[in-house]
Amino acid sequence: MRKIPTLSFLTGLFLMLFLNGCVAIGLALLGVGASVATGKAISYTLDGIAYRTFTTPLPQLRMATLTALNRMGIKVKTKEKTDRGESIRASGADRQIEVELEAISPKSTRMRTVAKQGVFFRDRATAIEIILQTEAVLSGT
Repeated sequence: MRKIPTLSFLTGLFLMLFLNGCVAIGLALLGVGASVATGKAISYTLDGIAYRTFTTPLPQLRMATLTALNRMGIKVKTKEKTDRGESIRASGADRQIEVELEAISPKSTRMRTVAKQGVFFRDRATAIEIILQTEAVLSGT
């Protein structure tokens, strides 16, 4: 005798077939929400770019970023001015680090970090840690 599929089985099958790509988006949104809930206010995109705006002038944020990279043992390769601020390129182990500082106003600066591991992979944890260490330098800890 053949059993009729239950409603929960059919619902599960539907979710697996049609919503499997939404899991990554949901997890990313959960992570962003968690960082805001803990007061860190660090955001990131699905492709591993972390960013945060500081109420700090660009020159002060640059010095804090360089100190944070030094604390983490990440070697700075280049520092250059851009149209909107400054760009810092660095490396650590098998990662290439990019930090962009953009002056939003004389008293606030946006920091964008990317930690690339190889051609395709992004290390979001390292990108976020650079921001957290920069924040620690600014707060004096």
